[in-house]
Formats: sequence, C-alpha cells, structure tokens
Amino acid sequence: MDGAGLLHEAREALRNAHAPYSRFRVGAAALASSGTVYRGCNIENVSFGLGLCAERVAVFSALAAGATEIVAVAITTERDELVTPCGACREVLATFAPRARIFLADRGGMIREVGTADLLPGREGTL
Repeated sequence: MDGAGLLHEAREALRNAHAPYSRFRVGAAALASSGTVYRGCNIENVSFGLGLCAERVAVFSALAAGATEIVAVAITTERDELVTPCGACREVLATFAPRARIFLADRGGMIREVGTADLLPGREGTL
C-alpha cells in the first residue's frame, strides 16, 4: 500500500475521533508488514490524561492483533497545516515502528513523508 492509500485509511479513522474538549480530531492508520491496516483515532475523556492519541490507538491495535512489524503510519487532522505526533507518540513509534515511513497530511491533502528517526533524532542507538 502506498502513502495515499494509507492516508485514506487514516481519514476514514478520523471520522470516529472523539475530541469534544480539545476539538482537535486526529486519524491514523498503521500498516503491518503482513499488509493489514489498523486504524486509530484520538479518544478524549473528561480526565484529559486518560485519553489516547490516534497514533497510539493504531499502533497498539496492530500489536494487540499480533502484528510483529509496522512498516508505515499515516496521520491526518482537520487542520490546514501539517501536525506532527506528540512526544508520547514519538516514543511509541520509536519503540514499535523504528524503521517505519511516517506520512503526515493536512485536510487539504498536503503530504510530508518522514522517518521515525526524523521525529525523534538520537533515539536510534537506544532501541
């Protein structure tokens, strides 16, 4: 699957985002080496720290289903600018998808591809 196809999956996941407090909806899709796509969206709770980011939902769903390697992750928002993962998501990506291609997209379709190491430089030596 190419980046555009994976971003389509992330946009579909975005529809299910539950962000009544921040109004910052995010969709993500993780591609396993098997070819299976796992979707995720951010889910907020009134206790803000109990919510989960879309990237972690997608990655953890893949792991819970038995995926052993995540080769790509797509992340999209309803914003007009590209948004990168938060620090917690960067750590999760560095741990469970260290060599993955990461596709970032805004609502207008602008796409940027980065590697996990671009999001968390210097982390490679500790994996």
